[in-house]
This record gives sequence, structure tokens and C-alpha cells, in this order.
Amino acid sequence: MRKPYIVCHMMTSLDGRIDCAMTEQLPGVQEYYQTLEDLQTPTTVSGRVTAQLEMALPGEFQASDLTPIGEEAFSKRANASGYEVVVDTHGKLLWPDTGEPEKPLLILTSEQVSREYLSYLDDRNISWIAAGKERIDLARAAEILATEFGVERMAVVGGSAINTSFLDAGLLDEVSILIGAGIDGRGGMPAVFDGLPMTHSVIQLRLTDVQKFDSGTVWLRYSVPQ
Repeated sequence: MRKPYIVCHMMTSLDGRIDCAMTEQLPGVQEYYQTLEDLQTPTTVSGRVTAQLEMALPGEFQASDLTPIGEEAFSKRANASGYEVVVDTHGKLLWPDTGEPEKPLLILTSEQVSREYLSYLDDRNISWIAAGKERIDLARAAEILATEFGVERMAVVGGSAINTSFLDAGLLDEVSILIGAGIDGRGGMPAVFDGLPMTHSVIQLRLTDVQKFDSGTVWLRYSVPQ
């Protein structure tokens, strides 16, 4: 299968938590964005929750006709060196008309998404991929990103659910973690990866690089055995 080289790139507290409001307070948070550039991944992937907080408009899309597309399809509305990919399984997020941004949006959704929502995206010049009968087939979506959109390298940038989905699907080539010099410690806060069944075996990694910054932040890079 042809697919992009995929990195999960996150900043965490010492205890592995990734709440955005918390990580923004960590010393060295600026290094997160510099190291993301260093990874040379012009396409980034966010989950629905992260996108709802940081990118989408308030509210949810309410379809008057719930007829699903019911088949694999995609719509390429822009040619770009990189895309802002958002995973939205059922098509709920609201977006402004994007025009021709430098880094255009691209929505990943399942074949359960309504045709009405996909028309809504088309009207706003937003690219999309529908793959997977009940939930998004991330492997197939990655293949379409490579073959139809020319994506060669991309970074999954949060949160827990989408990071874990790419990991569990065997699609991650690398895990890139910046550990900031601070502790969260609050109960129930999200970790980099979370939600696999208790019976799941440990996924072993291979350390490839370590860097230390003056802020006390440490950058760890691991390859994921395939």
C-alpha cells in the first residue's frame, strides 16, 4: 500500500498529558512549532475535538436530508504542498468559506456522512475524502492522500483519540514527543495515546534521537516497527 510517511508529533507535560490549555503554559512551548517545521511534514492531521476547539465555527451541521453517500469518494478542491486534514467521521463541523488559503482544509469522513454535508463542503471549497463503511478507514484514506493529493509526509498533531486510531491501524512510522518541564497531575486529563483495550500488548518503539533545549524541554524521536 502506498501511503505518506506519518509522524505523531505532540508536546506533553512530564506526566504525559496533552491538554492544550496546559501545554501552552509549559516552558519551551515555542519549541513545539519549530520542531514541527523540522519534521518537514507540510500536511497535519487533527481530530474532531481538537478542530472544534481550535479551527471550526461554533455549532454543528444539521442536515435536512440524512441520505449517506454510501460509497468511497473524494473531492479535490485545491492543489497544495500541504493540507490541514481534519477527521470528522459523521460530518458535524461547521466551516467558513475557505477561498484559496495557503494550507487548505481537507476533511476525512466515513461513508455514513450525508451527501448534504459533502455538498456543504464543496460549496466552501473544502476538499474531502469519504472512506470506510461505518467508521473512517484510515488506511484507505492515507492511500488516497498519497495517490490523489500527493501527500508524502504528514504529522498527526492530536488529540488522544486520533493519535491512538493511527497507532492502532499500524499507520505511524514515527512518534515525536516534546516533554516540557512541568507536571499536569490533574485526574482524567488526556494522554498522548489512550483508549486501547486492557488486553492490548505494549507497542515497542526504537529511540532514534534525543535533543535538549535551554527551556528544559526534551525532544524524543522514536521509529515505530512495522
